[in-house]
Amino acid sequence: MELPPRFTYPFRYVPHPLVVDAARALISRLDGSPSASAFREGKMLGVLLTDGGPLYAFSGLVGGKAVVPGFVPPVHDLTKGYFKKREAEISAMPAGPEKAAASAELQDWIFREYRVMNGLGEELSIKEIFALRGLVPPGGTGDCAAPKLLNYAFRNGLKPLAMGEFWYGRSPLQEVREQGRFYPSCTGKCGPLLSWMMQGLDVDPNPMDAEFACRQEPSVLFSDEHIIVVDKPSGMLSVPGRINSVSLLDWLRERFGEGVESCHRLDMDTSGIMVYARSLADKAELERQFAAREVRKFYRARLEGGPWGHALKGTIALPLMLDYYDRPRQMVDHDTGKPAVTKYRVLDFLPDGTVDVLFQPLTGRSHQIRVHAAHSRGLGHPIVGDRLYGSAGSASGLMLRACGIAFRHPATGEVLEYGEVQVGV
Repeated sequence: MELPPRFTYPFRYVPHPLVVDAARALISRLDGSPSASAFREGKMLGVLLTDGGPLYAFSGLVGGKAVVPGFVPPVHDLTKGYFKKREAEISAMPAGPEKAAASAELQDWIFREYRVMNGLGEELSIKEIFALRGLVPPGGTGDCAAPKLLNYAFRNGLKPLAMGEFWYGRSPLQEVREQGRFYPSCTGKCGPLLSWMMQGLDVDPNPMDAEFACRQEPSVLFSDEHIIVVDKPSGMLSVPGRINSVSLLDWLRERFGEGVESCHRLDMDTSGIMVYARSLADKAELERQFAAREVRKFYRARLEGGPWGHALKGTIALPLMLDYYDRPRQMVDHDTGKPAVTKYRVLDFLPDGTVDVLFQPLTGRSHQIRVHAAHSRGLGHPIVGDRLYGSAGSASGLMLRACGIAFRHPATGEVLEYGEVQVGV
């Protein structure tokens, strides 16, 4: 099998088949190892293909150990030496400003001691790398699998060829993680770090740029002087964002005037029916309906296959919050998350093993359906093509569509229904 022509863009990728093979070999080795119980508690693992063979790494510690045979060493071993001694001293301090200052000083020491190399042969501390962007590194930066792998390769004269990170073991209670699935690198801790470390490598372009370049045109389903109902294609932003591309709101304002206003959003990768207002008064009334949960929204999704251990219809209630260090991912948090409730009904089990499901979200949290479908305490079946919550290895687009919406006309009060508006989801 041919080697990849460029290195993996780690924040959105399809793992190379040789990376998948190397990951399977590692999983097989761990499955057969009686000493691997610490891994089975749940751990993100990484594979790096190099011109000297595959390298493996794990995020954080395993069973309290930073060094485990068969895996590359950490960027800096905090399980011994000055750190452990100083940590014990700080733990013995009474709570107060002195203890807080000592903890902050120790954290700063860590980021000065964590020194990594990039593909140009340069070396900087993690503190210096984040300072280049005017940022302070979050706790735990440098302990993920990907920076461990690259740093080891550069320091040992190995050429990185391709990389992937995947989950092994028990699914966590908060994040969407499932055994054997590949996931993109986090953007908060690893975003600035990996971007600097990959300098000097020929890296795949961000696939999102290509997705924007080839999207379809939106389709207007209805318009009058108060509202516009439009079918948004996958890959188009609902409103302007950080990516320099025409959003659906921009597109509508070009055709209907600057008075067009957004009332709700769909994820960039989600296609389907949306309603926009044509005045601030219409916007206020439509937003009131959304806030009061008077609007009924329906989504059609194709879920990945596997044993179906759930009822054919039901309700998922998992509170959600932003994963601050891995935006835009959301995670389940029963303490501080916002209520998120979704009704579902299985429509069909398809010959290819996937499942056709109709969803009706009763709340409007970001990525709600995607998390409720994928999380182990939801349906445990990610949406096909979901590279955030499903598998980074999916080459297809996100199989999620806003297939129906029902609301009251902001001026007349008439109930309007577009698309598949179902009863008894």
